Amino acid sequence: MRVLVTGARGMVGRLVCSALSRQHTVLGTDVAEGCEHLDISDTNRVFEVFEEFKPETVIHCAAMTDVDGCERDPDRAYLVNAIGTWNLACACASAECPIIYVSTDYVFDGEKTSPYTEFDNPNPINVYGASKLAGEEAVKDLCAKHFIVRTSWIVAPHGKNFALTILNLAQKRIAEGAADKPLTVVADQIGSPTHARDLAEFLSSLVGSKLYGTYHFTNSGSCSWFEFASTVLEYAGIKQVKVVPIKSEEWPTPTRRPKYSVLRHYRLELLGRDNVRNWKEAVRELISEWTTARQ
Repeated sequence: MRVLVTGARGMVGRLVCSALSRQHTVLGTDVAEGCEHLDISDTNRVFEVFEEFKPETVIHCAAMTDVDGCERDPDRAYLVNAIGTWNLACACASAECPIIYVSTDYVFDGEKTSPYTEFDNPNPINVYGASKLAGEEAVKDLCAKHFIVRTSWIVAPHGKNFALTILNLAQKRIAEGAADKPLTVVADQIGSPTHARDLAEFLSSLVGSKLYGTYHFTNSGSCSWFEFASTVLEYAGIKQVKVVPIKSEEWPTPTRRPKYSVLRHYRLELLGRDNVRNWKEAVRELISEWTTARQ
């Protein structure tokens, strides 16, 4: 099957391409160098790529994921996350091609005290979440054959993500002789970390499926950002640098974030397919990958 992947140079996209290439013909696209250039906000270019490659499935990973950047530049956020997704959805509808769209836990407001299911009503409280929800709506409105996959707190041994940021900051503290200076991390926001490889494998498994609809996918279990950071340093064997918990209002940011955004894999549960590994196991693997890459 011919599969078009957007955001192919990103954390998830590059792993999706790798997973798919074992069985399918894959065209990885991105605005970054190293693959077919595709700016999803360029309507004409989107349709050109469809005409040239004739995809049979699209996995849409491209997005503006800088949450604070979205808040500062909402026009750009909506151009990429809403209009870009709309362009792809229009092209998929025209080609009668299924689309798999990667969305986010930030479509929810965080006011629940139990995990969100696929059947809870979204209510985003920031521009990033609102722009991604607009993308969801475009996909649902235009493509009968669609998958929406909401995920959260993605980490990988490459790219820009929370786990690597914590590791790099700790290493910098040690190198500069400032290991006694603690890292401050928010402790009152709860979610579920997700290894990009697990998500990529799940997205790849949807290719060829007819069970269209909205899914939640993360690693199992939940934690605060503080617990997440502490676990990352513990598994990396970094004991010199401590992590200190702070409240959300103590962290300088222009963006409101949901205090509780744990996603329940309710649809997978009902299908008997919710066997995703725990986030701590995923973090342990991540640390092993990070250590190997540095050797």
